[in-house]
Parts: sequence; C-alpha cells; structure tokens
Amino acid sequence: TLLFAFLVALGLSLVSLVDTGATVQLKRYDTEDDANTHARKRVTQTRILRRVVQVLIMLVAVGIALLTIPGVRQWGLSLLASAGVVGIVAGLALQPFLANMIAGIQIAMAQPIRIDDAVVVEGEWGRVEEITSTYVVVKLWDWRRIILPLTYFIQQPFQNWTRMDTRLLAPAFLWVDYEAPIDRLRDKLEQIVHSSIYWDGDTVALVIFDITERTAKIRCTASARNASAAFDLKCEIREKMLAFMRDECREALPRDRVDLFEMAPLPKKAILLED
Repeated sequence: TLLFAFLVALGLSLVSLVDTGATVQLKRYDTEDDANTHARKRVTQTRILRRVVQVLIMLVAVGIALLTIPGVRQWGLSLLASAGVVGIVAGLALQPFLANMIAGIQIAMAQPIRIDDAVVVEGEWGRVEEITSTYVVVKLWDWRRIILPLTYFIQQPFQNWTRMDTRLLAPAFLWVDYEAPIDRLRDKLEQIVHSSIYWDGDTVALVIFDITERTAKIRCTASARNASAAFDLKCEIREKMLAFMRDECREALPRDRVDLFEMAPLPKKAILLED
C-alpha cells in the first residue's frame, strides 16, 4: 500500500512540477503585442507539450503502481494471455485519444496553428483561443466558440491568416459606372486610408479588378497590422468611398442606359396623332 501510494504521489509531484515549469515559461512571453509571432509559437508549444507530458506521466505512474499489486497484475496478465479481446477493445477505445495526442505533438512541432492565430474554419472566421491535448477552441468574430479536434488541423484544409506574419491586406470591392473618374476615386482612397487609425502605413492601391456588361469592378486595397484591423479598415473604406460617390462623385454610381436610336419605330396610328 505504501509503495502504491508513493508511486502515485511521485506521479502527481512530477505533474505539478511540469505545470509549474510551464507556467514560468508562459510568463516570459507577451501575446498581446501585434508582433507576437515568436511568442505565440512558444506559448502554443508549451501548452500542448505540458498536457501531453502530464498525461504520459500519469499513465506511466499508474501503470507502475498497478504492477505492485499481485492480484491485479496476475489478473491483467491472465486476461491478455488468454484472449486479446481486452487489448483490442482498449485499443479501439483509445484510438481517438491517441490520434489527437499524436496530432497535438505534430501541431506543437510543425506549428500549423498557434494561440491567437486568425483562422477560417468551417466557413467561419475567428481566433485560436485555446489548444488542449485533444481539441482546439476557436473564438469566432461574433464571440461564439467552435470546438474542433486536433486531428482537424492535420487532416483538413483551413486558412491561417497569421501563419508567417500578422499583417494583412484589406481588399474592398466596389462597382462603378464606366464613366467613373478613376483618378478621383484613387485620390479619395488615399485620403481615406492615410487618415485611418487602422492603416499600418505601408500599402494602398486602387485598380480596376473586372468589367461586366454594365459596370466596372474596382478593388481598393490597403494594409493593416492584424486581421481585426484589416477587417475594420475594409469596412471603413467601403463606407467612405460609397459616401463620396453618393455626395461628390455621382458620375461614378452605376447607371442603366437606353439607346433611343435603336428603339422600335412608333406605330403609324401614334404618328398620325402626333401630326
């Protein structure tokens, strides 16, 4: 009994020691800064590896402790020796857990996602809020949470907007008339972006992106320091460019045209009445 209790207590002590070391390590990094790619990488690795190591320590400690009890040891060995049913059932039951644990190690090493990454999963945009030993919590833009297994980020394609850098381009699309003064629109875009608090001072551009049978599609692009600022900047560009076209540049608004010369001639009765 004392040996069993000692082994369990030793396992719990090692788990607490790992937790303390991980907490000290996490306090060294600040993930609130915009240029926090390195910090988010280390925080993600520390949190995932902490949980994996703690689980492994407890499994080993409990396993060794059970071996000290002859009755349990002989019962387990006899079951495994007589039939492999227990091993098969245990293997099937632990398969999702082991798959997620291995996926967690892969995520910690390869870093496809990190804490506070801006990602698009299942058609929803959000930020990675928490990474556990089996699942990932993504906080969506409307404050909902979507829970995904770790294997999702290994087996399924997804978008990571901050994989290498937090800076992003904010493209805003507008439809304008063929007679729209592109130079005036470009000057107005630069004025809007330069006065915006969301712009990072790098990129601003306006180009004709596409042409339809009625309108021209223009793309207003500016850069921002992170995904949230890029979204706000895109909304600000759309709002102020629309107000400018409505109030000061109405020739840029899309219009329908009718060619009177190609209209069908009036009926003869209508011509006589007109005469």
